Amino acid sequence: MVSPIEVSESGGEEARDHLYRAGAYNYLAALIRVEPPAELLQQVSRFADIDNDAGDIEAAMVTLGVAAQTCTETEIRDEFFRVFIGLGRGELVPYGSWYQTGFLMEKPLGELRDDLKQLGFERDSSMREPEDHVAALWEVMAMLIEEGRDLDTQRWFFEKHLGAWIDRFNQDLATAKSATFYKAVARFAAAFTDFERGYMGMEV
Repeated sequence: MVSPIEVSESGGEEARDHLYRAGAYNYLAALIRVEPPAELLQQVSRFADIDNDAGDIEAAMVTLGVAAQTCTETEIRDEFFRVFIGLGRGELVPYGSWYQTGFLMEKPLGELRDDLKQLGFERDSSMREPEDHVAALWEVMAMLIEEGRDLDTQRWFFEKHLGAWIDRFNQDLATAKSATFYKAVARFAAAFTDFERGYMGMEV
């Protein structure tokens, strides 16, 4: 996983953009896929040291870094459970089908599976979560960038499988009653989503 802090210091501009974008997607996915391990939280805590005068993303990264420094691992683990798992279900249901239809395992998931097959991606048999989990979709975006897929393909996938609902997810996470650390994650996700739309030529 590439740190957005480090990628601006090496390589050409396009290569730096690719590393930054893939790194950001991977960080977001890792923070929401499972309870974030100590090593990941240590990496994220370094965000607190960057220059936050450069823009919204940098300011959001600083906020996330400070949150990683001030919240304990136990607090973050408990918060992850309340927000995403819960007793029966968490406060949020982070799946594209849920956000688009109000139900799990619906038509958007079937369309996603068809598109993933078209792109040459196979489901990891060890994964129990449906492919429309937000973390899985962020991981696909990272892979599209890392594999050098053209910007039109990246834009198509984002617009079809994230664009219609990711803003609502980010807002729900930002206002979740159980969230403290994850409010900072939501701020970073929202700022990066806006950046991505601009980068890929979509309306912000």
